[in-house]
Amino acid sequence: MPRLYESRKRVLVTGGAGFLGSHLIDHLLADGHEVLCVDNLFTGTKRNIDHLHGQPRFEFMRHDVTLPLYVEVDEIYNLACPASPVHYQHDPVQTTKTSVHGAINMLGLAKRLKCRILQASTSEVYGDPAIHPQREDYWGNVNPIGPRSCYDEGKRCAETLFFDYNRQHQLDIKVARIFNTYGPRMHRADGRVVSNFIVQALTNEPITLYGDGRQTRSFCYVDDLIDGLVRLMNSPAGFIGPVNLGNPGEFSMLELAREIVRQTDSASEIVYRPLPADDPKQRQPDIALAQAKLGWEPEVPLSEGLKPTIAYFRALID
Repeated sequence: MPRLYESRKRVLVTGGAGFLGSHLIDHLLADGHEVLCVDNLFTGTKRNIDHLHGQPRFEFMRHDVTLPLYVEVDEIYNLACPASPVHYQHDPVQTTKTSVHGAINMLGLAKRLKCRILQASTSEVYGDPAIHPQREDYWGNVNPIGPRSCYDEGKRCAETLFFDYNRQHQLDIKVARIFNTYGPRMHRADGRVVSNFIVQALTNEPITLYGDGRQTRSFCYVDDLIDGLVRLMNSPAGFIGPVNLGNPGEFSMLELAREIVRQTDSASEIVYRPLPADDPKQRQPDIALAQAKLGWEPEVPLSEGLKPTIAYFRALID
């Protein structure tokens, strides 16, 4: 049986020293819960959780989720996996193992504990989408043997495992499909477009656009995303997802570059490079399901969310 003490829960966050994980932990601690942060520090960093040392309800454990984990918790957020092409393509076999073996280990733990578990899936399960915007009932257009497939197919397989554990073992699951998210604590060298552009702009280096710069993305500020994850975890048991979490506002790469140059007052020029293999041309969430079931929609516009993000990277560089 779950070991609940009044309203305080003991929550496991895998990948907790990462960008999203560390913000989620801040939110959970602010809500009064105890948090066990598990991370192997491949892409996560202790810098993201340094401010939590001395917090009596916080605990850090260095551990790789591809190995079994034996702890006692009330809820599990499974966020462990490299999420940027630079990092997940560095060791693609390990990336697939993290998604698949990690899901199996965390689902096994949740099954033993009879506790709820949330999977941080990704918009990458839609691949290079043939429909726009993307709804949860769209099966996707994914290359299973391309350079991005270790991440795309790993996450798709993790979703399969979650739904099979739900059907076969009646496990209480939640599945979130996370779209592009940005904010303070992003990894400086993660190769993602927002961090790339900001670092290039702050150092007055050329801003690199791939293709013609007209491919689009939707950018969700991290506080909005974390609110969506927590709402999903706390939603009624009958609603398991998958559910899109992201900002439906759509921007071209060129528009993003120009806004960052404007906010940083940068002297950077914009240069163009060939488009990488399997890079999606469009990515925009349909969030009608999240609005209806979670009462959730993002509130922070891109122009406002970039301000604290730029300030974070400015301090990091200085």
